[in-house]
Amino acid sequence: MSELRLGVNIDHVATLRQARYATMPESKNAEPEVIAAAAICERAGAKGIVAHLRSDRRHMQDRDIERLRQNVMTKLNLEMGNTPEIVDVALRIVPDEVCLVPEKREEITTEGGLDVVALRAELEPTIKRLQTAGIRVSLFVDPTLEQIDAAGELGVEMVELHTGKLANAFAEKIEQQELQNLQAAAQCASELKLQVNAGHGINYENISLIHKIPHLTELNIGHSIVSRAMFVGIEDAVREMLLAMENYRG
Repeated sequence: MSELRLGVNIDHVATLRQARYATMPESKNAEPEVIAAAAICERAGAKGIVAHLRSDRRHMQDRDIERLRQNVMTKLNLEMGNTPEIVDVALRIVPDEVCLVPEKREEITTEGGLDVVALRAELEPTIKRLQTAGIRVSLFVDPTLEQIDAAGELGVEMVELHTGKLANAFAEKIEQQELQNLQAAAQCASELKLQVNAGHGINYENISLIHKIPHLTELNIGHSIVSRAMFVGIEDAVREMLLAMENYRG
């Protein structure tokens, strides 16, 4: 039985700060403090901290990523779109891992997986540059065999399976097909010797379904943990999620 690791995405700690301090994130009064949140998540048992530096800087700022790099004790996983400016930031800061995600300005959060098949020519040089800098690379993909195969051909270390459709289907009690897609994708990725992670829309209730997906190494969860933290504090929110992840059979 393999331990399922938790990476906590703390973007929405920065979202709350930006709601008031967007024009002055350097203010001594700016709160909540993302570095403190990351430290508490680690203390509670998270095995990594995830942060998405968006092109429009709607939550995380460059300085947040720099300070996280200096302070995170486990590992820093930088989510990012494949844009020259953000790639340059990643190469300067050198997080432990990068997860390449699609990014559209109008969306609230990442709404789907990266189309690795269509974007292969654009992704390949970026992946090589990141790996040359010593950064492990993951691709955030929809659970289809075509996308997994394309990721394998690009030589990345990991894929992160997009669980958003499963989360939505769980709420409607129609999750069987989405679960089967994820199970098949995870099996395919494992056979290609890719590390299999999962994320998006996972919460304290639908995580029961995640236990039915094989070969998972890591879950990256943000919104539901930060939301739960409003009521119980971030340390207990992380501990509760870790409890829900226990006894994963792989």
